[in-house]
Amino acid sequence: MSERKIRVLVAKPGLDGHDRGAKVVARALRDAGMEVIYTGLRQTPEMIVEAALQEDVDVIGLSILSGAHMALVPRILELMQAHDLADVKLILGGIVPDEDITALQRMGVSGIFGPGSDTQAIVEHIRKVVPLE
Repeated sequence: MSERKIRVLVAKPGLDGHDRGAKVVARALRDAGMEVIYTGLRQTPEMIVEAALQEDVDVIGLSILSGAHMALVPRILELMQAHDLADVKLILGGIVPDEDITALQRMGVSGIFGPGSDTQAIVEHIRKVVPLE
């Protein structure tokens, strides 16, 4: 009997139209044996959380380069709480100023990965924070 795969939803919230980094991370996670669902560009927080519910994911990975993380992340976390997704981890990649990192972590963001982050570090973080039964 094989161990179940970690399921990760990779999403691009907001109006940011650049998804190369999200696709690189999605491929690295897939290559590491995880199931990856990529929602595409211009997703609303509601669309992201609905997809997470439908896909029964373990992790939501957001890629935000627009600078809107302090507006988008709290809304996504609020929706996750409203839909009883407390066990789903939220990670964030993209442009995040140092002064926002602590606030995002306090809100509940499990991991924050800036430009140039090693994809293996993202894989290891997810494996650390997602308990497999």
